[in-house]
Amino acid sequence: MEAGQQAANYNEQFERLYEQYADDVLRMAYFYLADRHKAEDVCQDVFVKLYTHGATIEPGKEKAWLLRVTVNCCRDLWRGAWLKRVILGAPTLEIIPAQDDTIEQREEKAELMRAVQKLPPAFRETVLLHYYQGLGIAEIAQLLKLPEGTISSRLSRARKKLEVLLKEEATGE
Repeated sequence: MEAGQQAANYNEQFERLYEQYADDVLRMAYFYLADRHKAEDVCQDVFVKLYTHGATIEPGKEKAWLLRVTVNCCRDLWRGAWLKRVILGAPTLEIIPAQDDTIEQREEKAELMRAVQKLPPAFRETVLLHYYQGLGIAEIAQLLKLPEGTISSRLSRARKKLEVLLKEEATGE
């Protein structure tokens, strides 16, 4: 196959992956960072990395690779001292609500996401990957390169912490 045809095939594959996974990458970054502009920057960075490293990704593992890179980019932003100075009380997760959501359901979702944002980063990313992205414990362990027991433990501890945070918010403490 000539170089021009290979480039065209690679571009088609890149476009297909972008169309298929860009929303997942953007949402994961947004859930992690709670800032749409930073999430968009991360999304762009992730797909630039895909474009430059895409040939080395194992076929069928593209989504896992993209989410791992997304989490790593978000971690890098969180580690930056400038972000730690930002007030984290900004509105979180401007999710487009379902048409049939009641105001009460929207408030419950917002309350839950505020609680998720208060979790330590390791718990937050595990919760987001499990509940939002629908990944199983084994998939998360592979994605984060951690033992399955660690992921199970993080999920269990995160649930307990979320329960406490939601009770505190409900009682106004």
